[in-house]
Amino acid sequence: MAAARSNATWILPSVLKRMIISGGKALQANKAYVDQLNVFPVPDGDTGTNMSLTMASAIRELNTGDVTTMRHLADKVSHGALSGARGNSGVILSQILKGFATSLASLEGVDTKRFAKALCSGAETAYSAVSKPQEGTILTVIRLTAEYATDCARTENDFEKFLNKIIQRSQEVLEMTPQLLPVLKSAGVVDSGGQGLVYIFKGLLAGYLDQEIVVDDESFGQASSSIKEDDHMEMLDYESLGELTFGYCTEFFIINMLKKTTLTDIDKLRDYLNEMGDSVICIGDLNLVKVHVHTNNPGKVIAKALTLGEVDKIKIDNMMEQNRQLRAQYEANRKPIGLLAVCAGEGFSAIFKDLLVDQVIEGGQTMNPSAEDIASAVRKINAENVIILPNNKNIVLAAEQCRSLVSKRNIYVVPTRNVPQGLNAVLNYTPEADVTENLEAMMSSLHTVTNGEVTYAVRDTDVDKLHISKGDIIGLDNKKILTSGKDVEEVTFNLIKKIKKSSHQVITLYYGKDVKADDAEAFCEKVQDAHPDCDVMLQFGGQPLYYYILALE
Repeated sequence: MAAARSNATWILPSVLKRMIISGGKALQANKAYVDQLNVFPVPDGDTGTNMSLTMASAIRELNTGDVTTMRHLADKVSHGALSGARGNSGVILSQILKGFATSLASLEGVDTKRFAKALCSGAETAYSAVSKPQEGTILTVIRLTAEYATDCARTENDFEKFLNKIIQRSQEVLEMTPQLLPVLKSAGVVDSGGQGLVYIFKGLLAGYLDQEIVVDDESFGQASSSIKEDDHMEMLDYESLGELTFGYCTEFFIINMLKKTTLTDIDKLRDYLNEMGDSVICIGDLNLVKVHVHTNNPGKVIAKALTLGEVDKIKIDNMMEQNRQLRAQYEANRKPIGLLAVCAGEGFSAIFKDLLVDQVIEGGQTMNPSAEDIASAVRKINAENVIILPNNKNIVLAAEQCRSLVSKRNIYVVPTRNVPQGLNAVLNYTPEADVTENLEAMMSSLHTVTNGEVTYAVRDTDVDKLHISKGDIIGLDNKKILTSGKDVEEVTFNLIKKIKKSSHQVITLYYGKDVKADDAEAFCEKVQDAHPDCDVMLQFGGQPLYYYILALE
């Protein structure tokens, strides 16, 4: 049953918080369907997943501490969404949320006119974040819906009716997207990002009405990121080395309490420690108290403790000296340029490491790392300049976005769209050259490798005069499906024929985790026999979903 609302024309921060959480839950409950709305019928659609993870990050921030003002809400939503943004759709959604929330920050409450204005701000912020905005996408859905909301708010001040009209309009715009973007029309789908936004709008209404939305994942909006960084990453964050606030780590016990000491005195000591420093631990009872604090005045801390009882086992470490030593070591080992690569598959990860890439994080289709995931890896690279190789077109925006999350680094993104491009870029990297020369060489290398991929169809479709049934094996390049069939090797063989040029001298087959090594080796020999003019090489990529990834040079 809907909760009673005292004023249907005005919502407070607590209600808007509930609405945003409900919007995230609505998206989470339907993310699998959004994932399926892929231009290509391949099993790696991830728009719904990316948008849901972005919303979950914003909701995690909302769930930390009280949200008593619109300013609190705006700060939490903006920071959480940016930190958790994944893929192009997630980054765009994070900017919609940022513009929407920031527009409301100075208000005590929101009416329909302010809500509509905030939607417009979200649309403007999202458009400005994309260098070449494309109509027929989530951008179109948010812009036209916001424009309609502005007109609607002039005459409609009841939020339930207002939100229902927004949902209806967003659905109408979504159904227009295939007419605006030919690739959607040929695939027979609406824009997946726009569909995700419609679900969020529906969730906003459910939250306003205080209707519960049940999601399968009970940890939604609570758990940390599921994207895992390399287990061997060094955990020290060097960015904090020059920002030490309190210099002395002070530890001791209080024993043999004075007769006048009470439990209230222990609570007062804890309050005093929080005024004197951070990382405070003050636990125990009238028999024993353990104290830990980082402070600049250990003498005053100990003197205060002596008013409660005897001080025992005192330990004071000079963290400033430790900091200086770490920073000196860090500066001595600092490199001019570091490399970071994103890839899926243990084989590809091992290849990048063998090529001396500093950090490799797991990611690709269906598991795009967030801007914060990438920023966290960047912080662990001891280099003045860091070059990021996203190796997936859907990760480029998140890589660009991480610049705003990292200081003390010059970050450059070489927009590699697939792993073969990334590997080729690394092979054209020269440690002795400066960053400008390396960027030029790596950018130039992107056009010297031809990429192909072999996977399977997850639905029936007709694309480019090909009729494809669910379960068929399909071969595609970066732009379109080129061949299909029932046999992996046959489709791979045909794909090579279609993308191979007379100038190609090397064909590299990267086989995935679902292909047996013996079968891959035998197939490699067949390809070599068919193309004696080329050197055919076989590598284990270990990638999920894709049987083979091809690189022709």
